[in-house]
Amino acid sequence: MNIGIKNFFGENKHGKIYSYSEYVKFYEEKIAITDIEKLSEHDKIYFEYSKLNLQRTNRIIKTFKPNPQLLEIINKFSSPQTWLVITEDWCGDSAQNLPYFVKHAEYNRNIEILIILRDSNLDAIDKYFNSPTSRAIPKIICFDRNGNELFNWGPRPKFAQDLVNQLKSEGFTKEKFNEQLHLWYGRNRGKELELEMINLFTGVLSKIL
Repeated sequence: MNIGIKNFFGENKHGKIYSYSEYVKFYEEKIAITDIEKLSEHDKIYFEYSKLNLQRTNRIIKTFKPNPQLLEIINKFSSPQTWLVITEDWCGDSAQNLPYFVKHAEYNRNIEILIILRDSNLDAIDKYFNSPTSRAIPKIICFDRNGNELFNWGPRPKFAQDLVNQLKSEGFTKEKFNEQLHLWYGRNRGKELELEMINLFTGVLSKIL
């Protein structure tokens, strides 16, 4: 296990750590075997979120073409990095953002993506959130091979966060601002996130070169 991941968990016990492919398999199998009739009304809502998010994730993975400028930066990462992702399958922001990180990471063998589920790792993750009542995901934390943190990002691009803040201030319900947020994601198609990633990874290069 990467020393950064060991330091991240410290003395805390942790749940399963997934590769991206293992996470997707877990996610797909969970949806396939769930008997929706046995779920509570609350769990049915989250099950529908998970199904919709799998569709969103698959669409991006299948159709997205990485930004050449961003790939040029990523390909300069010449030593191993681990990108640790904290998420849950019902999280809409994760479905709209994580696939872009995954697609770009595919172009550099030095980048390993590992995924942990937020609700199985609360003791370890709280230092990365403002408070135990505000555990917004996804959160992506990058460690070099010596365990140094190179960046952390999340839960959504700044433009999207500003939109959410504005809609909340205008009295939009969670259902309504989520609807507007995902309309924005669909129209933007990762362009705003790519700009953030360019700045983020340029900063990483300044630390490692």
